[in-house]
Amino acid sequence: MELLSCVGMKYIFFDLLMPNFFFLLCLFSCSSKKAKSHLYSFLPILKWLPRYPVKEYLLGDIISGISTGVMQLPQGTFAVISMMVGGVAVRQVPDEVISVGYNSTNTTYASEYYSDRDFKRVQVAVTLALLSGIIQLCLGLLRFGFVAIYLTEPLVRGFTTAAAVHVFTSQLKYLLGVKTSRYSGPLSVVYSLVAVFSKITTTNVAALIVGLTCIVLLLIGKEINLRYKKKLPVPIPMEIIVVIIGTGVSAGMNLTESYGVDVVGNIPQGLRAPAVPEIQLIPAIFVDAIAIAIVGFSMAVSMAKIFALKHGYTIDGNQELIALGICNSVGSFFQSFSVTCSMSRSLVQESTGGKTQIAGALSSIMVLLVIVAIGYLFEPLPQTVLAAIVMVNLKGMFKQFGDIAHFWKTSKIELAIWVVAFVASLFLGLDYGLLTAVTFAMITVIYRTQRPQYRILGQIPDTDIYCDVEEYEEVKECPGIKIFQANASLYFANSESYTSALKKKVSENSCVWGGRGPTLQKYWLSFSFICLLSQSNDVEGSVKHEIANDELPVNGKSLDELEHFVEPKTNIHSLILDFTPVNFVDSVGAKTLKSIIKEYKEVSVHVCIASCSPVMNELTRLNFFDNTVTRELLFHSIHDAVLACQVKDRSASQTASDL
Repeated sequence: MELLSCVGMKYIFFDLLMPNFFFLLCLFSCSSKKAKSHLYSFLPILKWLPRYPVKEYLLGDIISGISTGVMQLPQGTFAVISMMVGGVAVRQVPDEVISVGYNSTNTTYASEYYSDRDFKRVQVAVTLALLSGIIQLCLGLLRFGFVAIYLTEPLVRGFTTAAAVHVFTSQLKYLLGVKTSRYSGPLSVVYSLVAVFSKITTTNVAALIVGLTCIVLLLIGKEINLRYKKKLPVPIPMEIIVVIIGTGVSAGMNLTESYGVDVVGNIPQGLRAPAVPEIQLIPAIFVDAIAIAIVGFSMAVSMAKIFALKHGYTIDGNQELIALGICNSVGSFFQSFSVTCSMSRSLVQESTGGKTQIAGALSSIMVLLVIVAIGYLFEPLPQTVLAAIVMVNLKGMFKQFGDIAHFWKTSKIELAIWVVAFVASLFLGLDYGLLTAVTFAMITVIYRTQRPQYRILGQIPDTDIYCDVEEYEEVKECPGIKIFQANASLYFANSESYTSALKKKVSENSCVWGGRGPTLQKYWLSFSFICLLSQSNDVEGSVKHEIANDELPVNGKSLDELEHFVEPKTNIHSLILDFTPVNFVDSVGAKTLKSIIKEYKEVSVHVCIASCSPVMNELTRLNFFDNTVTRELLFHSIHDAVLACQVKDRSASQTASDL
């Protein structure tokens, strides 16, 4: 309990008051309007507290704060972080390190030994809190919160579902009343389940009955709250009711002595004086502190994103990092634990009617009151009751398994991200699982850019709107003009596929050269002439016959040996590359684009680029423009490019007829 003495109060305080505190420097160099904006960013409570709707929110916040505060009494904020910290503490101060003079009959010495061992483990946990807090604070000041954008919705939902399984597994032993070892790291869920089920025969029946009874009551209460949500002024505080009933039954029936039911037990009172953590431990726990800092931040942002999507607001990753960093680093001097968002308690706070951070502040005040005054009242509370509350409130997280069916219908790639995030986080642990999931998500981005969708666009008659010709029947291609679009940027990873797709799409049902090299260029000239003649029905059949039988030689080789051509139908005089979806172009992409323009120019196909404003600066910096490739090829929109190509073709036709 000493580890948790100042956690709640500090977290709420710094989350309310300390986001992006370095913006305070701007107050002395900004206009009054900007200074006010930065002040609200520094002290967000000044913005929302004066507008707090007392009648609508206060009662719900009070009930929610009390319900959440009760759950804070016997456990840490988040089971996975607790297991990670516990694993480091046990590794640095193992049980096997026993002094030579210790023996099982020396009760006084044993008590002193365990007291000393626990004190050393507390020091490890405190130093971890300091170091992880410093890491989070530095990342926040460096604006590293942008990494939150890589935590996509499928990744977050898969990650939090796996975290829910971790938490649920950690509560099984309390529900069943069995004693098992603690596990952390890869396959910890498997080890925990094996340990629980291997001791299933030692289940404490009384603890199981109490736990199951609480689960039933909680489910009934939540169903009533859901069905009569509009009629009830506030949700029924079933968590508080269950805690009161459980504590009363345990004390009245003396469940600990009579049936061996584990209870919360002794809750130390009072706060310890501030002390400096043991700095010499930092080298041994530095890597662990990084993992705890990242997992803590990821868990907080993940849950924040879920609630932000549900209730319609936005979050700031840097604000979360700074709040967590200051909370952990400052709290470590008061022997507090590494904190993060608690999944179960966040769900309890939200489901019991909590609307604002007033609920969190009340929860912290309640914990403080328990520590300094009334903790003894909750000592008979059975741990199986708390396990039941945690498990029931994970129900919402387990509903996220329905995402599998949803993503199967909408996006197979997002389904893959969800599954990888869930499986990796479940079996590798949340730290390695998160790293694996983010890496996989970034790989899918690369995959999507390497395999974009390629389209030929056509015009909706009598409009300046252009759409995919294969998707809409009413869309018609402009005569003699091909409009090509790729829904990705042009860079080294997809430049070759871009060129191949372009030639394939443009050659379909069109009389356009589809190969490279001087040999095929010569063939293109003769083939173009045949295409012109093919407009005559008499010639068209003979041309088809010659092509089908590969009877047209080029430098002694048949057409089939050089290139496969589709049946010619229309002549193409212009090619428009739509760059609307293109966000960037690298040097390889610029060279590819230049090569395309040059090659089609050699076969009398004029190439234009439309809607390339986002990449203009990059093209200029890459020396894309020269005497052969000028800015006259660029157009503001597809329609402008189409009109220009039509004018150019009419002008060329008029010149040819005059000759």
